[in-house]
Amino acid sequence: MKKIVLAALLTAVCGTMAAQDEIETTVEADVVSQYIWRGRNLGHVSIQPTLGIGYRGLSLTAWGSVGLTDAADTEELDLTASYTTGGLTVGITDYWFNTPETRYFYYNARGTSHVFEASLAYDFGLLSAAWYTNFAGNDGVNKSGKRAYSSYFELTAPFKLGGAEWEAAVGAVPYATTSYDVGGFAVTNVSVKATKDIRITDSFSVPVFGQIAANPSSQKAYLVFGFTLRP
Repeated sequence: MKKIVLAALLTAVCGTMAAQDEIETTVEADVVSQYIWRGRNLGHVSIQPTLGIGYRGLSLTAWGSVGLTDAADTEELDLTASYTTGGLTVGITDYWFNTPETRYFYYNARGTSHVFEASLAYDFGLLSAAWYTNFAGNDGVNKSGKRAYSSYFELTAPFKLGGAEWEAAVGAVPYATTSYDVGGFAVTNVSVKATKDIRITDSFSVPVFGQIAANPSSQKAYLVFGFTLRP
């Protein structure tokens, strides 16, 4: 499931990196029962690898998703550059999908499969807030048929309960865009996620997570299970 690289731009990871003077490398992969992102259903069972490097608050991350059970699922490759100082994180992400154009290095404004998004996030401790806006590429359109500069806003609150790490989130699209299939302001994501480490040996454990997510705008709800593999 897309990380919040990306439902908060690895804010927690980047914050840790900011306090360190050594280069940090991230190599891991999630396996999820369903690919749900910002309240949208983007695929079936998927593997989602992450490769990242960080130094003094600067983070460069590659994230991808490939369907394991349905050949029709969209393939995705996202590249994110972000910088964290204190609780503030700013970033730019290049999302690429294998549709409508299968060529990666095709950037024609009318046919590219790339979407470029700018983001701004702040971690207040008990609550974090993030704003995302598409500024170039294959963006959606508004009611007038013009580029929508599609945006998404999310509030996230982490907490601990029952020996697990929990995260509650509420996300909304502020105005009309075909990218999110909304005709105006719409709440598209209300979710709760719990993560717990399953110990395999004394030195190795696997984070396992479950999430229930609802999209009030589309009247959809999802229950997702997944686990993370890392060295």
